[in-house]
Amino acid sequence: MSTHTLSANTEPDLKNIYRNKRSLFIGLTLSSLLFIFLEFNYGWRQGALFLVGLFAGLVLYHAAFGFTAGWREIVSTGKGAGLRAQMIMLGVTVVLFSLIISQGEFFGIQVVGRTAPLNTAVAFGAFVFGLGMQLGGGCASGTLFTVGGGNVRMLITLIAFIAGSVIGTWHWSSWQDAAGIDPVVLTERLGTLGGVIASLLIFAVIYFATVLYERKRHGAVVYEPKANFTILKGPWPLMVGALALVIVNVATLVLAGRPWGVTSGLALWGAKFVGILGFDVSDWPYWLRASQAASLDESVFSNITSVMNFGIIIGAFIAASLAQKFSPSIKIKPGHILSAVIGGLLMGYGARLAFGCNIGAYFSGIGSTSVHGWLWFAAAFAGSIIGIKLRPKFGMI
Repeated sequence: MSTHTLSANTEPDLKNIYRNKRSLFIGLTLSSLLFIFLEFNYGWRQGALFLVGLFAGLVLYHAAFGFTAGWREIVSTGKGAGLRAQMIMLGVTVVLFSLIISQGEFFGIQVVGRTAPLNTAVAFGAFVFGLGMQLGGGCASGTLFTVGGGNVRMLITLIAFIAGSVIGTWHWSSWQDAAGIDPVVLTERLGTLGGVIASLLIFAVIYFATVLYERKRHGAVVYEPKANFTILKGPWPLMVGALALVIVNVATLVLAGRPWGVTSGLALWGAKFVGILGFDVSDWPYWLRASQAASLDESVFSNITSVMNFGIIIGAFIAASLAQKFSPSIKIKPGHILSAVIGGLLMGYGARLAFGCNIGAYFSGIGSTSVHGWLWFAAAFAGSIIGIKLRPKFGMI
């Protein structure tokens, strides 16, 4: 091989190495400064929750644990490894959540689960969200970690997600009289043990249903291929990612007093931005609620969900740099841009109606044994199927 050829081959590699070393330095510096800032100005819990967000970003990136891809895989190919990993994740979460929530408080902090009504707003919002996440290319947490990992297309999805969230808060009051019933929580109706057992049975049914379906499609269960991985560079097996996300949600519960959520932070960012543009949203019913009113006047750094979202983005940025994979590209096909905009708008709007997303409603709702989480799952999965069928129209596989 000639010296000229060797130089041509190694120069791009050296550029990539330098780029990732630089981005790693930026990520570590930014996370350290933000942690110190939060610690000194908002207390140790806020700093700790930012670190939990950082860990979530690392986990999501290295395990590529997007709920979107797992659902698309079972629908498109019949392979259910991603969905089975989610069932394991939910099963462990239900057990741990139920033990903690049943105590009423944890180290002096009152803890509550994530609950919501069973109504048409949840069903419609989840359906719209499921459709949007297939067109947008990721769920709520998936959008954040891929943006942090350097995916420019997903930055478009995130901006549209925030815009859709603002529209959702504007329309929020129109959906509050939607037909339905009050929250149903299995551990309250059946007792802690009964609620846990009922939940585990549902997980088991879904788990083994995917096994049977996969065997029917492929003749056998197609296991995730084994690959060499390291903690810092990945890629992590799905199951490792699933159990690590359990740690994230449990840590959020004991530090914040409630489970993990993502999209309310995006709605707040949108409200702050339109406020800068001169639009006053403070009289919208969504922001008049006791749980939201103060957040408009306070800094986003005092908002738990926002701080954790910042952590997810920066954590994924660090993870991509460690793996030598941070390499943003602005070359995006027009069809992909359009699908990102439509998908983001649908997800933002749907999440406000459905009391959350794949994290707040699905993961945390089912983890709290709230039946609305199952309604969200069913409706979002149905919307996801339609979204999968629409992807080719935008040039997406």
